[in-house]
Amino acid sequence: MPELPEVETVMRGLIHALEGKKIAQASLHRADIRFPVPPDLPARLCGATVLGFRRRGKFMLMRVSGGISVLIHLGMSGRMLIDRAPEKHEHFTLLMTDGTRVGFVDPRRFGVLDLVATEAEDTHKLLAGMGPEPLGNAFSAPVLGAACKGRRAPIKAVLLDQSVVAGIGNIYASEALFRAGISPKREAGKVSARGIEALTGAIKETLRDAIEAGGSSLRDYVQPDGELGYFQHQWKVYGRAGQACERCPGLDVCPGIKSIVQSNRTTYYCPRTQK
Repeated sequence: MPELPEVETVMRGLIHALEGKKIAQASLHRADIRFPVPPDLPARLCGATVLGFRRRGKFMLMRVSGGISVLIHLGMSGRMLIDRAPEKHEHFTLLMTDGTRVGFVDPRRFGVLDLVATEAEDTHKLLAGMGPEPLGNAFSAPVLGAACKGRRAPIKAVLLDQSVVAGIGNIYASEALFRAGISPKREAGKVSARGIEALTGAIKETLRDAIEAGGSSLRDYVQPDGELGYFQHQWKVYGRAGQACERCPGLDVCPGIKSIVQSNRTTYYCPRTQK
């Protein structure tokens, strides 16, 4: 599933392609994706101008004239493709008056399309209760520390809890914990204040580096223009089970990167350097 860096990258591509433009035609090609899509969505969008975009966790919000926003979630396999020929499993299409074309393709149909009043975005059932944005000022070591206090759940599981911090998924939780030198198995409530400080910084650093690289291209994810992201080439632990850790002398000293299953997700870490 695309995580915060991939969604941010997609949104930036859509901003460049659509912001300030008028929608000539909006076409819905099926009545539901993960959930039913409002049947009046095409009529509400036709003739409207795209005013801007906002990302909330792994969701995008396209704000248009008339005080409405389109809530978009890419799900497991969703892609937003700009100025490309229609593809199989394209469920929603926007055509702008200048000829720009955007298609929402989602083979597995775990994505979301919905309408919400712009002024009420944060009250939408899928957004209400979400934690702070990890790259915003509202996310800090004291905030993360308070969320971890007294919790016996593994710190990795806490990072995946969208009510604690928004947008972090399996890849970037593993990578941030490696950078911070914290075992994903450690109880959240037992991470020291120094560890929480290091982890907060590692989360921000990891996400910024990933956004700069255009996200990680894994399975179905590509950028809206069809280009791949490159952060997967910078992964330190994710997907590298059995390989040597860059911090360790070699496999003769360290058993290498290990994978375990936590909360039905595969976690990757270095047992020698992450405590």
